[in-house]
This record gives sequence, structure tokens and C-alpha cells, in this order.
Amino acid sequence: MSVGGSGGGAKGGYPPQTIMALGIVGGLVGIYLGHFMPPAYSFFGGIGAICATVWGADAVRRVASYGLGTGVPSIGMLALGMGILAALFGLSVGGIAGPIVAVVVAAIIGGVIGALANKVIGMGIPIMEQAMIEISCAGTLVILGLSVVIAGSFDYAAVIENVVANGYIALIFIIGGMGILHPFNASLGPDEHQDRTLTLAVEKAAIALIITGFASSLHEGLMTAGVNMLVGLIIWYVAFSKHYALIKRDAYAVVGTGLLPSAEELQ
Repeated sequence: MSVGGSGGGAKGGYPPQTIMALGIVGGLVGIYLGHFMPPAYSFFGGIGAICATVWGADAVRRVASYGLGTGVPSIGMLALGMGILAALFGLSVGGIAGPIVAVVVAAIIGGVIGALANKVIGMGIPIMEQAMIEISCAGTLVILGLSVVIAGSFDYAAVIENVVANGYIALIFIIGGMGILHPFNASLGPDEHQDRTLTLAVEKAAIALIITGFASSLHEGLMTAGVNMLVGLIIWYVAFSKHYALIKRDAYAVVGTGLLPSAEELQ
């Protein structure tokens, strides 16, 4: 990550406390519903992951606005790295309270890393500690939510067998991290707006639900996988349509350029 530049905190839109409440409450409710309800409803874990992704993307938006530069992708990957550690630890010791324990552990890890970034590395970003706590917790909830989609449960043994041992955890790491880091990375600039950025977060998280829904077919069967993917597709379509409308709202002009000319046409 580069040292914070001349930027400042992102302004406008919903307050951080509102987005945080959506991420924590929506994330945990979705994860628990996906765990306790029949396998056909494991998509609730994905909806919880979508709520957490929006929270994480907003936290990245706020901290990266200070001038992280190339650190925007890095901080998204860091969120999921912290999330994997916290999620597996919480599930291994917490039992039915595993997701809550995982979030608490994630907050501690994020706070320590945020303090090291500011106090030791000297990044000098006023909200670094708070932002690292938030993205760590959001990353943890994304890991848990998408794991529930695949495994149908957050039981530690089920997650290890159906998500970790077969390598799907790497898939979750990439698509979950993209949902947190990509929205601001794709929208940054003087005309960045919170609603457009976070709508893109929903769209990317819906793609994660579709992909993990497909992965769930190996464990939960084609019917459940089909439901997971259908819910993801519906959410993706709505979010994509909304994001495109917001692009047209904010763009100076939207023009169709057609296909790029071939080499023969340029001669």
C-alpha cells in the first residue's frame, strides 16, 4: 500500500453506522438462516454475504479516499485473509455462537493490523484502525456466508470438509475479496458516489452467490444449487440494471462506439 496522499474521507450518502448495521445484522441473520433452514434455503447465507460485502466496500471507500492508490486491491485481499483466520477460529471454538465469536476475533485482528499500519508503518490515515476493524469483520461475514451457501451449514466439520479441504476456500477468497475491493477501485475519481459504488458491490456479491451456488451442487444437489444460482441471478440483474442507470446519471455522455476497426479498415 502507498502512504495516504492528499485525499480526504469520502463524503455523502448513507452514514457509516447505517451501513455497518446492515452488514452486521444482515450478515449474521443471513448466515444463521442459511444454517438452520433446510438446504434449499442456503442462499440466505449468500444474502448475508451480500450485506457484508456492501459494508466492506463502504469501509474501503472511506479509507481509500485518503489516497491509498494501489492499496485498494491490497486492502480487499487483506480483508478476506483476516476473515479466513477469524472465521475458522470462531467456528472451531464457538459452536452455535461461532459466527459471533468469529466477528469479535476479526475486530481484534483488524484493530491490531490497523494500529500497526498507522503507528509502525506510519501511513497516517485518521480512520485506518476503524476501517481495518470494519473490513476484517466484513470479510469474515463474507467467508461465513458463502461457506454456508456451499456447505449448507456453518458447522466447523462441514465447512472444513466441503469448503476448505476441497479448495473452495480459495474461490471464496478471490470472489469475496473482489466484491469488497472492486467497487471503489472501479468507481474512484472526482465523480465517485456512494450509491453507484455500493450498487456495484451488490452486483459483484451476487456473482459470488451464483458461483458458490454452482459449487454447492457437489454437496447439496442440483435442486439446491439451482435455487442458489437463480436467487443470485435475480439479485445480479436488479443490481446491474440499477448500476447502469446510475452510470448514465453520473456520466457526461454515454455513446455507442461500435466494434473497434480492424487493421484493414485502418489502412
